[in-house]
Amino acid sequence: MTVWRSHKRIILHKRRQARRKIKRLNFKKMGKIKKKKGQVRNISEITVINHYAGGIDVSDTEMMVAYPIDSKQLVVEPFGCFTCDLKEIVETLKKHDITSVAMESTGVYWVSLFLLLQENGIEVSLVNAKHVKNVTGRKDDEGDAEWIQKLHRCGLLQASFQPDNMTRTLRSMMRHRKSLVQTSSSFINRMQKALELMNIKLHTVISDIDGKTGLSIIKAILDGERRPEVLAELRDKRIKATKEEIIKSLEGYWIKEHLFELRQSYELYLILKEKINECDREIEKQLLEQIASKNDGIIPDFSKTKIQRKPSGKSRLPFNATLYLQNLLGVDVTKIFGINELSALAIVSEVGTDMSKWKTSGHFTSWLGSAPNTKISGGKIISSKIMRKKHHAGQAFRMAAQGLTNSKGPMAEFYKRIKAKAGPGKAIIATARKLAVIWYNMIANQQAFNPKLLEDYQHKHKEKQINYLKRKLQSLEAA
Repeated sequence: MTVWRSHKRIILHKRRQARRKIKRLNFKKMGKIKKKKGQVRNISEITVINHYAGGIDVSDTEMMVAYPIDSKQLVVEPFGCFTCDLKEIVETLKKHDITSVAMESTGVYWVSLFLLLQENGIEVSLVNAKHVKNVTGRKDDEGDAEWIQKLHRCGLLQASFQPDNMTRTLRSMMRHRKSLVQTSSSFINRMQKALELMNIKLHTVISDIDGKTGLSIIKAILDGERRPEVLAELRDKRIKATKEEIIKSLEGYWIKEHLFELRQSYELYLILKEKINECDREIEKQLLEQIASKNDGIIPDFSKTKIQRKPSGKSRLPFNATLYLQNLLGVDVTKIFGINELSALAIVSEVGTDMSKWKTSGHFTSWLGSAPNTKISGGKIISSKIMRKKHHAGQAFRMAAQGLTNSKGPMAEFYKRIKAKAGPGKAIIATARKLAVIWYNMIANQQAFNPKLLEDYQHKHKEKQINYLKRKLQSLEAA
């Protein structure tokens, strides 16, 4: 019994010592924390900024509209989603002198009503659904519409970026073109699969079967030719594979059902290629309209102007988009490392030509999803993860950064340096952010791309590394 009590005293004594040690460590840590300087700020008061503001809860089958009828009364009224119902919403809001409306960005259900309200002179604020969450715990459409209206009339909602009508048209065409290219790629894979099932190894000796040689051979096969020697004669002179290698790859088993699959995939691929060409012609028309709008209805004569284009792979545009973009933006953004004319056109269709909609390059990169979403609580950074969101312009910058990974130059060196510290994923995002900052400064300040600035920065970084290694070597030699 005595032994057990003494053992218990030892345990309690050790626990008391551990608590004292923790207190001492916490005290030392508290002494190291630097006290922040106080900041003088204006007292924010929730005042009504716009008495004639409405709120709309958007859905697929019903539009719940909240609007004031006087200074003390509010109406929450449901409407349908047909065109006649949307027009009735506009008439109702105009009847009660509503000048501004806020709505959630729910799917694509908001688009038609958004454009209709804009056409009738009502200011529309499209807001992020995360910013209008009701904290009461109850969830219904009437309450959501009323909550949006309350926040909007007090100026507590921030409108999301929306391009002008011309940029919106260009954006729709570029997104449609991208989907057509992706669909055509799936039919290329199906053609390759049909050939593989017949043990035709054409894709192993040429880089792609949708090139001149590949499509010529597939067309000849569908026309009834089966002799490998004859098919190999369709080889283009630029193909690195020899004629003998192509002959070996074309020896296989001709199976009826796989030939049928190959034929249909080939025909659908050609149809999609034609649709992509039609889309390209419409994109060119839209670019010329934007240039004419900028130049007071005058389209410059581009026939005499020659400008070097940066290659953009097999899906390159049939017109000189570099020349059009330079006339539209005032600078040649294709000079930026990793940005070709197709990616530049995709970015312009998403962000437009006016960079004044973002105060700084930091706001621009944050909107693109290329900057950390830092959260601070108690003086500590509790999270700095980048928000996950599907952003077409941000994705275009990341694809451009991805293309620099195996290249040479200051941007490639920057990517490799970040990759060594934080891994390839964060290196891609950091490089994309740097490209976006260069893009913003070029258009906002109307400055041409100057690679020397990047080279000077890279040279200074190398000098710092050399000096650091020299000091390290001296310290090791002295030891």
